[in-house]
Amino acid sequence: MSWYWLPAIALGSGIVAFALAYVVFQLRARRRIQAMEEEARRVLEEARIQEKEILLAAKDETIRLREALEAENKMIRANLQRQEARLHRKEELLDRRQEELDQRERRILQKEKEVERTYQQIEELRQQGLRALEQIAGLTREEAHQQLLAAVEQEARNDLARVLRQVEAETREQADRIAREIISTAIQRCASDYVAEATITVVPLPNDEIKGRVIGREGRNIRALEQLTGVDVIVDDTPETITLSSHDPVRREIARLALVRLIQDGRIHPTRIEEMVQKATLEVEATMREEAERVAMEAGVQGLHPDLLKLLGRLKYRTSYGQNVLEHSLEVSILAGIMASELGANVLVCRTAGLLHDIGKAMDHEVQGPHALIGADIVKRLGRSPAIVHAIAAHHGEEEPQSVEAFLVSAADAISGGRPGARRETLEHYIKRLEALEAVAQSFKGVESAFAIQAGREIRIMVKPDDVDDLGSIRLAREIAKKIEESLQYPGQIKVTVIRETRAVDYAR
Repeated sequence: MSWYWLPAIALGSGIVAFALAYVVFQLRARRRIQAMEEEARRVLEEARIQEKEILLAAKDETIRLREALEAENKMIRANLQRQEARLHRKEELLDRRQEELDQRERRILQKEKEVERTYQQIEELRQQGLRALEQIAGLTREEAHQQLLAAVEQEARNDLARVLRQVEAETREQADRIAREIISTAIQRCASDYVAEATITVVPLPNDEIKGRVIGREGRNIRALEQLTGVDVIVDDTPETITLSSHDPVRREIARLALVRLIQDGRIHPTRIEEMVQKATLEVEATMREEAERVAMEAGVQGLHPDLLKLLGRLKYRTSYGQNVLEHSLEVSILAGIMASELGANVLVCRTAGLLHDIGKAMDHEVQGPHALIGADIVKRLGRSPAIVHAIAAHHGEEEPQSVEAFLVSAADAISGGRPGARRETLEHYIKRLEALEAVAQSFKGVESAFAIQAGREIRIMVKPDDVDDLGSIRLAREIAKKIEESLQYPGQIKVTVIRETRAVDYAR
């Protein structure tokens, strides 16, 4: 075989190999297709089986639901039938009741007509009786009506007086109990010392030889001291003492300090006296300012105007019936604050108004008018609130109290001034106050006698039993108390007791 046949042989071999490969591929593809067809038939068969099962289950569920619905419908129809029967019975019952009501209404209408006829008959009889009574009594209908109204009015007044007495007694008992609890709580929480101050000051001396030096040649030293301080210097036979007398405590304190410093220094002459008086004046002013700041801090009142502090400090050397006004103001502030906290009122307003309530006394010699109104005007001009201004102005009744805080400040002022030992008064003033109290009570009609007892804290009044009855004695006590409040000034409160005594006297013969 020659070499040139080799390509043809190779090409033929390749064609044969390709044909064989194609045949093999076709056989494999046919088998795969057959396998896939068999799988598809199997899957379809399974799907038909599952579809049949699902259809059977759906039919079963449909049958079950249909049976349940039919049972529920039967129950609903049964309930509806029962409700219809019940409504039918109710309609029958309502029809019967409506018929009964119609019958009752007809009977009522008939009775109303009978009542109207009876009322007309009664009215005719009443008119006949009235005419007969007018003829018998000799009074017209209007006159009898007026007499009846007068009798009913008098009876109503008596009943009203009895009810008022009972209500007033119960209210007063409750109010007294609550007030005593609040006041006792406030007093227990506020303990103050009382020192009665007089209008004279005694300066002790190391020996009696100092008296001559204080008097000076021809009395020039003592005259200089009196002229510079405005104080009477009394040098008498009392051993080792000199008495300073003045109604102004500030002047008296300046004179005391100056005299003590002069005695300690030993150089006593008019020029030295003038220097000591100036130093004592500055020291007293500093003391007043410090005392004002102290009481403001103790009272818990902050932010006071410097002018208010200056005026407040003046009260350290001011007294009222022997009671120091600055200490009294501090006590009123504390008492009013405690009572305000017990009652739920404004504590700051009560404390501030209590501390400043007597500040008008620091300059009431310079300005005309009651010290309460003077103090209220000062406090208003220096920027305090209207509530504080009103409480200060109303604490002595110059204005009618319009707030709880105003009543509390007034009550605290009365408590502080009314404590035993807090104040003292001259015998002459005390006697005049008792006489005025008895005179007010005796000015009323029906009063037989009146006696002021318990240092003027109570007035007992004996009335004429023929002129004043039991209910009238209640009204008389209220009227006397009201007139005492309007016409007299007094510390604390005054109890008015009206006594009506009926005595029956007969003789056995």
